[in-house]
Amino acid sequence: MLLFFVVSLLASVAGAICGIGGGVVIKPTLDMFHLASVSTISFLSGCTVLSMSCYSVGRGMLSGDSKVDLKTGTPLAIGAAVGGVVGQNLFGAVKAMFANANMVGSVQAICLFLITLGTFVYTLRKDKIRTHQITNAVVCVVIGLLLGIMSSFLGIGGGPINLVVLGFFFSMKTKTAAQNSLYIILFSQITSLFTTLIKGTVPEFDILVLILMVAGGIGGGMIGRVLNKKMDNKAVDKLFLGLMLLIMFISLSNAWRYAQA
Repeated sequence: MLLFFVVSLLASVAGAICGIGGGVVIKPTLDMFHLASVSTISFLSGCTVLSMSCYSVGRGMLSGDSKVDLKTGTPLAIGAAVGGVVGQNLFGAVKAMFANANMVGSVQAICLFLITLGTFVYTLRKDKIRTHQITNAVVCVVIGLLLGIMSSFLGIGGGPINLVVLGFFFSMKTKTAAQNSLYIILFSQITSLFTTLIKGTVPEFDILVLILMVAGGIGGGMIGRVLNKKMDNKAVDKLFLGLMLLIMFISLSNAWRYAQA
């Protein structure tokens, strides 16, 4: 039980600082320990990310120091919300393709590794990459849709790809991108949760575990918000790169373990 809380707390602290939601750390880490089924871990991870992003975004807006660009962020968030539903259906379709449920975990792990590797390389070279400033609302919705599909299918809530997209397509600095990423994640996770409830596809889980993980998510959001204010863009980038290396290692380990199960 304690492990669920500790993983959720630490992942949410990092998620709140970097804007990656925390699910990208929670999902593969809990998969590694094989504490529950792939579906259950995805659901619990999503609930944790929702609680953290809800606190972080809400607190920022209430205090008046939010860096969320509503003109750009809202179309992205709407697209991500729709993409979250599509991603859930995609996960169900892939799950139905395999008689062995562990193979779904292997597919998720491989996809997460590839996305994280691409993000890592981009972050190292981003100072040499020309960025853009997209303002078209329709294009923003489409980009958000793709983000939502990836995050929902992988069960990570948001993930590192958000920062790359916000930096490349909208020329956002790291800390600004982090807050906008959490805003997008909030919309996609709310939609994903309601879809799961309406469809009646909530997996079996221990209610105490959910409470501990949500508490860890909110606590992590509180701590991460304080630390984010004290860190500059370079410090956030260093933490982000360190997390990417950790996630890639865990993802490869999970892919191998699921494939052998």
